[in-house]
Amino acid sequence: MSPGTSSPSSSTGIRAAYLRRLGIEEPGAPSVEGLFALQRAHLERVPYENVDIQLGRAPGIDPELSARRFTAGRGGYCFHLNGAFAMLLDHLGYEVTRHVGGVYKESQSEEALRSVSGDHLALTVRVPGAAPDGEGTYYVDAGLGDGPYEPLPLREGPYRQGAFTYSLERLPAGGWLYRHPGSSAPLVNFRAEPAGTAGAAGFETEHVRLSTSGDSGFVRTFAALRRDADGIDALRGRVLSRIDPVKGNTERVLDGPEEFYAVLEGVFGRALDDLTPTDRTALWARVNRAHESWAAGREATRGTTPGS
Repeated sequence: MSPGTSSPSSSTGIRAAYLRRLGIEEPGAPSVEGLFALQRAHLERVPYENVDIQLGRAPGIDPELSARRFTAGRGGYCFHLNGAFAMLLDHLGYEVTRHVGGVYKESQSEEALRSVSGDHLALTVRVPGAAPDGEGTYYVDAGLGDGPYEPLPLREGPYRQGAFTYSLERLPAGGWLYRHPGSSAPLVNFRAEPAGTAGAAGFETEHVRLSTSGDSGFVRTFAALRRDADGIDALRGRVLSRIDPVKGNTERVLDGPEEFYAVLEGVFGRALDDLTPTDRTALWARVNRAHESWAAGREATRGTTPGS
């Protein structure tokens, strides 16, 4: 066996551990209910986070590597999260298609209708035998952080999940456009054709850019997000927010590194045993420096300066 490869028994063990991380040890045969349960569990238990990117050691996006990281208590961003989730769903017997996608701001709506940037891995999943009329295919996305809690039927129209509303529409040139106004990913599009089954190779160049370029938001800003049935927990820099349309939104600034790491582990479920004291010091210094710059910029736009 060549270096960097895994035996079938090793891969089976990783997938079993992955399911344990999701709290689903007996997933059963593919079903709509099973697919929905898997996405809910993934969003609740595997955080969207960029700790290692912030520390300058971005992990690769090979799906099996990502699955190993998840079982060790880590998270990731779309290429990690959706890449590994697609592998798991494949293993469980779902018919998974990977798509080249893109994430856009609301001001980029015209651009989102015309082209696909390639900075997102999107999934569609067919549940075998679920709907002979062809309506058993779903848009599945565990890689947005604050996206849908459950899969969306791959049909045009609005979809209500609790207090949140999403929509899907066909793109003029083929493919699909997802809308969730006001979120961190308000527009997501993806091409209709499959991106391939390798899971990582087709996205490697974009992953390198997103995880190393100074222009990338993943490099500029620390972020951790976790979705549950009622809302979204988000930590951006030192600002911890809870989005809950029913109970009301909350926001506060974390005081120091002790609170920051307690929240990262307790709220987001991100294990911290891979971080040395040097790592923790470096990450907090980076987060705090970016926060102070952001806070100063916000004050300046209000026509004041800090301390005035």
